[in-house]
Amino acid sequence: MAASGNTVTCEDFLEFQESLKRLRSIDDKIVYALNTTIPTNSFRSQVNASTECKHLYEQLRSVHLERENVIKKCIGEVSNTVKSIKDRRNAAPDDLSLLKTLRKEQTKLRLMQAEMNVEEVVKDRSLKIFYEKCRSSYKPPEIGRASCRERV
Repeated sequence: MAASGNTVTCEDFLEFQESLKRLRSIDDKIVYALNTTIPTNSFRSQVNASTECKHLYEQLRSVHLERENVIKKCIGEVSNTVKSIKDRRNAAPDDLSLLKTLRKEQTKLRLMQAEMNVEEVVKDRSLKIFYEKCRSSYKPPEIGRASCRERV
């Protein structure tokens, strides 16, 4: 994994997006990873496709969980910041700098919530491709198969 959830910062949205981009590298390269993992018919005896698919699936599942946790953590942090600013704004309704800060934080919160939707699309795409290539070699747990079959 390129980045860890502990190193992702929630204060700067662009930095947050860069961290997610690094964490999404396995999803971006899923086709390449599968093509190098699943042997052609002539090499089937030399490579255990089931083991390789299982390993790739575990990597995907791990990075998906990590990204989801990072996004949820940041949404929670920014939500708390927005709530705090709203409370301060209610105490000082004429403070324009608080209004500006509130709008900025609300925009950041909406962008982070949109990243959760993007994450769902990226995850679904990767699992669909995985299922198409590995279905004959490895059957992931029911949750993974059910969500993949619905989209195939």
